[in-house]
Amino acid sequence: MIKRRKTKVITIGGVKIGGGNPIVIQSMTNTRTTDVVATIKQINQLADAGARIVRCAVPDHESARALKTIRQAVHVPLIADIHFDYRLALESIKSGVDGLRINPGNIGSKERIDAVVRAAQDVGIPIRVGVNAGSLPQDVLERHNFHPTAEAVVETAMRNIRELEACDFRDIKVSVKSSNVTVMIEAYRQLSKLVDYPLHLGVTEAGTLLSGSIKSAVGMGILLSEGIGDTLRVSLTDDPVLEVKAGYEILRALGLSNYGIEIISCPTCARAEYDVIGLVNSLERKLINIREPLTIAVMGCVVNGPGEAKEADVGIACGKGGGILFKHGKAAGKVKETEYEKVLMTEVHNLLKQKAT
Repeated sequence: MIKRRKTKVITIGGVKIGGGNPIVIQSMTNTRTTDVVATIKQINQLADAGARIVRCAVPDHESARALKTIRQAVHVPLIADIHFDYRLALESIKSGVDGLRINPGNIGSKERIDAVVRAAQDVGIPIRVGVNAGSLPQDVLERHNFHPTAEAVVETAMRNIRELEACDFRDIKVSVKSSNVTVMIEAYRQLSKLVDYPLHLGVTEAGTLLSGSIKSAVGMGILLSEGIGDTLRVSLTDDPVLEVKAGYEILRALGLSNYGIEIISCPTCARAEYDVIGLVNSLERKLINIREPLTIAVMGCVVNGPGEAKEADVGIACGKGGGILFKHGKAAGKVKETEYEKVLMTEVHNLLKQKAT
């Protein structure tokens, strides 16, 4: 069992983060925030996939004002992502957001930071101090030989935290992200020894679905296995719904979540006599929004297939022309090759009905 690091608890729109609460998966829209219809649609898609918090970029005042309509139309907590212009934070708070992500270092003067903090305090919303290795202050970089080291990232984060604490504000969570996995890991390790604020994990600008998921799984998986991390986002150059899926797969691999469908499937080899890859991909697409924990096995031959399929809630050991259906560890009959997907989908929905009763 992984022993979670004890942190303070903050609340974002009713979702508790830190203090041993379940690790929260979040994502960020990639629509134009001013395109209210498209943004609402995507937020709902993310929520259906399991995102418990969604963040929107706020590059201008029109976007900040659009958040009011968006906030009223969605049921998940909404966070405004702010850079440079403190007035965008103030406008977003007026629009009813549930939290802010800011980098105090690029907001400006102490007076501007004070204004944002006061506004957040007035409505009781938290602030995430978001530090990225790619945007560190020049004086910090100078002290670290102009390299965005883990020490430089943590120094910047601590400076920003102290700025908020100086305003008597402690409703804080923190991220210290880098696209370099080893820097990211070390930064979070160091920061976790300095503060007890909840930590938001992420490998920033991780990349495409394959490489980004792997980098995120390595970086966040190591930290989570050490008990570090209270919420996370997998940052992919892809559909953000896949970020949510990847996040849950990371947690599931560590035994930190059993959310949704887990598909156990073989990598296929010359023994496979059926298109297992096509079947698994189709099942994954169709079952991505299932929230109940279920395990499905799809195996391509008789070597490991029956044994692995027996451990699942439902599974099929596929063969040419037909296969064997397993339910709860027992063989439950033969299935025609043409009906593999249909039978599995039917069995999944039957299991879901049973769980609901």
